[in-house]
Amino acid sequence: MDPSRLLACLNADFARLRSVVPDRLSARVPTCPDWTVGDLTRHVGDVYLHKTLAMREGVEREPWPPAELADEDPLKLLDRGHAGLMEEFAAHGPEDHAGSWYTPDPTVGFWIRRMAQETVIHRIDAELGAGVPVAPVAEDLAVDGIDEVLRVFAEFSVAEWGDYFTGILDRSPGRLHTLRTDGAEWRVRTAPGLFAVEGGTDGPGGRAECDVTVSAPPADLLRWLWNRESPGVPSDVRVAGTPEAVAELRGCLTVATE
Repeated sequence: MDPSRLLACLNADFARLRSVVPDRLSARVPTCPDWTVGDLTRHVGDVYLHKTLAMREGVEREPWPPAELADEDPLKLLDRGHAGLMEEFAAHGPEDHAGSWYTPDPTVGFWIRRMAQETVIHRIDAELGAGVPVAPVAEDLAVDGIDEVLRVFAEFSVAEWGDYFTGILDRSPGRLHTLRTDGAEWRVRTAPGLFAVEGGTDGPGGRAECDVTVSAPPADLLRWLWNRESPGVPSDVRVAGTPEAVAELRGCLTVATE
């Protein structure tokens, strides 16, 4: 996606998040059971500030967040974090260097994409916690988010931090998982130490026989991948495959996105 489009989505989803959290800070977030809406609000503000400094300083500060942020009002922290993030984005081109855990793309453009996707997922969390309807997710943002979670989170994490996935993949017989949505299809091959993604927004995924097929409209598939479906609400995601194969895919995604 074009950086300007990602920024537009980020700001729209931030505005929605900001509109639903003030009166429900003590409510529990069903998709993040350890958090209240206030905790979620603070987390998003912390993340915005952390990535602002990663662009400004060229490295990601660790550990994070500093203890003093815990005393700041979560709404003020959220607003301050968003304002600083937007200022930092405006001061750089997408190709400029930034500190990043994702070594293939240590750029400001990476953080534009990552913060747009971070914001839409946590906007959904905020809506679920506040008990308000979940607003639609822009289709192009959802397709981009599916690609991001498969490639940037799962594929990269298995390659870089494989020890976290040994309990899931070490006994894998080698499987092919297909994920389909409107206009895009991804093939994911898993095996011991392997999570390899093909197709998707890079081209057609083909029709090879597979162990698991997951099909859904873009927003529904994005929410399924992030485990952000509305509790108790019927899903439009269609999953076909053996329980063991589905659990393997789900397990990798859960570890990668924690």
